[in-house]
Amino acid sequence: MKVAVLNYTGTVGKTTIAAHLLSPRMNNSPIFAIESINETAEGLGVDVEKMKGNKFRDLFKKIMLEDNAIIDIGASNIEDFMNNMIKFDNSHEEIDFFVVPVTGGTKEQKESISMLDSLAAIGIPPNKIRVIFNRVDSDVIEEFPFIMGFYKKEKSFIADPKCAIWENELFDALSVKGLTVDALMKDQTDYKSLLKSKTEASEKDRNHWADMFGLKALSKSVKRNLDDVYLELFK
Repeated sequence: MKVAVLNYTGTVGKTTIAAHLLSPRMNNSPIFAIESINETAEGLGVDVEKMKGNKFRDLFKKIMLEDNAIIDIGASNIEDFMNNMIKFDNSHEEIDFFVVPVTGGTKEQKESISMLDSLAAIGIPPNKIRVIFNRVDSDVIEEFPFIMGFYKKEKSFIADPKCAIWENELFDALSVKGLTVDALMKDQTDYKSLLKSKTEASEKDRNHWADMFGLKALSKSVKRNLDDVYLELFK
């Protein structure tokens, strides 16, 4: 399966979707980051191949050689990527899904609508364009009125309110530590036992253990949320 994660607007969670949601559930598929300015999944300890949006022919060749691939297209390269996808006739047919993460701000929703409209305009069928609602507080319908209104009017993409990643502090914390949710869940360290041990430890170590214990506890519910979103996204 080949999945492109993209949006005209930044800070909607494209790299979060690629590294935390998709890669671990796609057999740790390679991530091709089309980005020249912002952070990529590389900062989370994930293997990433960085490319520029104007190197579309090289990207196209690489993804054709993979059974599974994730293309994380940064806002700084999205125009080049879209222009090149138009130049290479029917190249979009080699990508199975175009995933558009959206957040609840008015500006972000309107720019996301432009992205969805552009994808439909180049002939990508609705079933291949999937929205993920990111950083949702409690209710997708209330928090994303522009996206849902456009969806009801156009039906040119799939917008399932069940594809909602709830607001949480874990992703920001893991970004600082350079970890993914998957890597954190696989960490077998018993931080609670370390905190209870009688051995002398520095205040820095104990703070780290306490922090990691809390993050591991939070990661369980976040992983369940990501599992549910993944199942709904591609059903």
